[in-house]
Amino acid sequence: MNINGINNVTSVPKQSDPSIEYGTTSTDKPHSTQTDVATGVIYEKSKNIEKNSEKNTQSTDIINQLKADVEQRTSQLRTLVEKMMTQQGKTIGKADDIWSFLASGDFTVDAETKAQAQEDISEDGYWGVEQTSERIVEFAKALSGGDPSKSQAMKDAFIEGFNAATKAWGKELPSISKDTYDAVMNKFDEWSQEESNK
Repeated sequence: MNINGINNVTSVPKQSDPSIEYGTTSTDKPHSTQTDVATGVIYEKSKNIEKNSEKNTQSTDIINQLKADVEQRTSQLRTLVEKMMTQQGKTIGKADDIWSFLASGDFTVDAETKAQAQEDISEDGYWGVEQTSERIVEFAKALSGGDPSKSQAMKDAFIEGFNAATKAWGKELPSISKDTYDAVMNKFDEWSQEESNK
């Protein structure tokens, strides 16, 4: 067996003449031995990244604003309930006890507390159907970055949360909660339609 043919190497001379490279002529560009710093790779930040970063910042701001608002309103509601129970000589140690107490319906309400509660759950009130459903869907949009393709996942999470709230309540939720549920479902459906309209 002869392997001499395999060991032969054909050398190719290095091309250093610019007129030979890529069919250019020597008049196109003079050959220079200096390194041109300006011809290096320059990083340019993507405009999409800036938009996504801005969207994430806006979403975070919305989420923080919604959280702060809900915490303030929940605290206000809790204060009203505790005031009402204290006036009746009852004290509550845990948050779960408040919901059980309210669900039982075994309490009386003074006129001032009743008026405040009626205002809060009225059609234009903070805890009314429209404002509450709007906050829930806006929160879901903020969490998902406003992506309509994620609306079903957010809707499923809402349903899970609603079922957990019903369980915590201990019995069927009041009609305002059911109306809010329906309004939220409609808003989620509208949001998901944005994806199919694209």
